[in-house]
Amino acid sequence: MSVKQFFRTCCTLILTGMLWSSCTQLNLYERSETIPQHRWNSNYTPSFDCIIRDTTAPYDIALVLRHRDLYRYNNIWLQVTITSPDQKKYQFDTELQLGSNEQGWLGSGMDDVFEHRISLQNALVKNGVSFKKAGRYQFQIKQIMREDPLEYVMNVGLRIEKKR
Repeated sequence: MSVKQFFRTCCTLILTGMLWSSCTQLNLYERSETIPQHRWNSNYTPSFDCIIRDTTAPYDIALVLRHRDLYRYNNIWLQVTITSPDQKKYQFDTELQLGSNEQGWLGSGMDDVFEHRISLQNALVKNGVSFKKAGRYQFQIKQIMREDPLEYVMNVGLRIEKKR
């Protein structure tokens, strides 16, 4: 084998190894729904379906919410319904802090748009939700604020990430 052939073979093996290692699974689910006209009606319930395969792993589950600076409240009340693969339903109401009068918005912002990624772990544990069965889980998120429609909410979403 010539030096040139040896060099080509080594380069090919290194590139193949790099490509192979970059194709590993991310163990992440993230999806967001746009709120029509930025007015979240209580009868509009975004739904998110995800597949949980590894029932032994712990997961971080977070709500992702984007709103305009004109949003009138420091919090949001949501009703979360989770349906497991065996059709068992878990439903709970939760209040999530978005800001305070002293600190302003707690999420990250650019111009007049703010995004919050808020853990749902405490609410899930408190309500006995676990991922003990492999399969499709459905999450439904409904706003239950007194204002209906709820103005200036742009997107609502769900992020599920396997803990390392």
